[in-house]
Amino acid sequence: MRPLLAAFLAASLLAAQAPRPQPAQTPQYTFTSHAWLVLETVTVQDTNGEPVTGLTAKDFTITEDNVPQKIAVCEYQRLDGVAAPAAPRAAAGPAPAPPVTSFQITPESPGRSRYADRRLVALYFDMTAMPVADQLRALDSARRFVAAQMRPADMMAVLSYAGAGVKVKQDFTADRDALLAALGKMILATGLGLDENGNDAASADTGSAFGQDDSEFNIFNTNRQLAALQTAVDMLAPLSEKKSLVYFASGINLQGVDNQAQLEATTNAAIRANVALFPVDARGLVAGAPLGDATHGSPGGVGMYNGAAASATNLRLQASQDTLYALGSDTGGKALLDTNDLASGIAQARNAISSYYILGYYTSNPALDGRYRRLKVALAGRPGARLAYRTGYYAGKAFAKFTAADKERQLEDALMLGDPITELTLQLEVNYFELNTAEYFVPIAAKLPGSELALAKKGGAQRALIDFIGEVKDDYGTTVANLRDKVELKLSGKTAEQLAQLPIEYTTGFTLLPGKYSIKLLARDDQTGRIGTYLKDFTIPNLMRVADRLPMSSVVLSAQRAPLAGALFNAKNSTGTAAQAANPLIENGRELMPSVTRVFHRGAPIYAYVQAYEHPPAAPAPLEAYVGFYPAAGAPAQAAWTSPPQAVIHPPQGRAGAVPIEFTVPAGALTPGTYVCQVTLLDPATQKANFWRSEILVQP
Repeated sequence: MRPLLAAFLAASLLAAQAPRPQPAQTPQYTFTSHAWLVLETVTVQDTNGEPVTGLTAKDFTITEDNVPQKIAVCEYQRLDGVAAPAAPRAAAGPAPAPPVTSFQITPESPGRSRYADRRLVALYFDMTAMPVADQLRALDSARRFVAAQMRPADMMAVLSYAGAGVKVKQDFTADRDALLAALGKMILATGLGLDENGNDAASADTGSAFGQDDSEFNIFNTNRQLAALQTAVDMLAPLSEKKSLVYFASGINLQGVDNQAQLEATTNAAIRANVALFPVDARGLVAGAPLGDATHGSPGGVGMYNGAAASATNLRLQASQDTLYALGSDTGGKALLDTNDLASGIAQARNAISSYYILGYYTSNPALDGRYRRLKVALAGRPGARLAYRTGYYAGKAFAKFTAADKERQLEDALMLGDPITELTLQLEVNYFELNTAEYFVPIAAKLPGSELALAKKGGAQRALIDFIGEVKDDYGTTVANLRDKVELKLSGKTAEQLAQLPIEYTTGFTLLPGKYSIKLLARDDQTGRIGTYLKDFTIPNLMRVADRLPMSSVVLSAQRAPLAGALFNAKNSTGTAAQAANPLIENGRELMPSVTRVFHRGAPIYAYVQAYEHPPAAPAPLEAYVGFYPAAGAPAQAAWTSPPQAVIHPPQGRAGAVPIEFTVPAGALTPGTYVCQVTLLDPATQKANFWRSEILVQP
């Protein structure tokens, strides 16, 4: 057998080695394409307000930026409006085991519509923005709605935010028992104080210190609330159906220190995700006492007697409701304010979704440029029909491996976007100082947490780059100043540890005329492509026209004077050495770094810098100046710390008419807590005075 086997193997090898005719090889090609499906929900009603049924894709026309689009998807969602009977309860038995994983919003499977002919309503509870009494009222209203007012087509979800991220308590379901169980397990938060604003005459005189988290940026709590709401909206974005989100909160105080970009980003995210926001003021009908009720401490100071405290209370209430109203009206929803029937807000969100069509098309413009796309939907052959749909959306934004030219173009395009990008935390401070009778120098200080840039070092990079771009526009929308900088961080040795623990501050400046302006500044991490945006309106007063008081600049509070040569980063900014020469915060090669967040540490001194102006320049006559710090809870007669009055005169080598004044608060002079800093200037010769106030926080 062995010889035969050997011969067989040899023959096989020869046959394998014999030449065979080869077929002609055809070249191989690889095609790659990307298509972006855009979904549009359209409500069609006749002249009597009844839904129009039986329409197909041929009956509709859609244009995007005036370019006709081919409709690829046309589905009708029929929603029943009959009230659902009470669901029978199951027989008593062993309780089911609790889930081992948290709930998530379940997306639709390809080819299977999980939410077809369903009305999707999400209940979102912002526990950080509601005191305990309002939380109880909101949860009770939700339970009453679920128990008695749900309809057969309704599917509801429960989400909450308590400061540690958005949690899905219950996925979309029509099971009343599951929804009631999820609402019953909601844990009341003791409150983070995010609904309070202690910077007016109505503030409670409690004498307590300000509670601080792990980062000084947590004092900008409105941004955190809006960012959490944007996260909840993004969770609903994968669902193609029309969605309503009921937002329970005790108002949102969007003050001047908050970033307007986050409000716009949240609104645009809701529009892009086909989510209508229905904010509900959990306080109900508010008719509080002029000086507050028993749930808050009484205000202090003269505001109790001259009506300032009562006026501040009303203004605070109106401001907190204005943001809720804007969220509702800008996303196609409606805010429920000044009513104790909070369940009607849920019914309002549910009734807003009637039978509608889902139209889908693959856009002819697949670029992820973040630009606004205008949509127009028309219906042929039915002139009396009424259509309701979103009129546009912002395209998605992407960052890939761009060339240097691509990165520059992407950053310039991001500056022009109407949809702000808020991936990095960014804060800004704008000051002004008089240069001459017409011009003012405006120093800009931007701060962002270094911890958000530390990942570049962990990824193996030897440096971190931050790109800054910005523009200043006047009251007519004309660009009057531009900014473009590239900052390189030195991440070697000890500075790498500093980057992960301390904020990064960037300063520059412009020369402007008096007037109203707006500034838009973008910062981008060049390693990851993450971008942060800050929008701010500011006014430069014409100090030459100030006659009833002593003209003065803005006041800069600082915790350090940093040498220009020893900065953590080096930058070649567009303002150059001319801005450094005009900047009064730079002296003898050292720069006074503004404390953008007004957070100081007890172990470091506090510097306050201001300039007074004499119009016209007079003979050298001393001005009286002092700084005082008062507990922020009120206006007591005795200050926590006051500097002795100092007499200041015009320096011999300074600009004519400008009197620089600087105060130094020794380290340890203030105990930890919240204070109101007041700088007072007096001119004995002209009997004029002026003062400036701002709230600060002193940490241990």
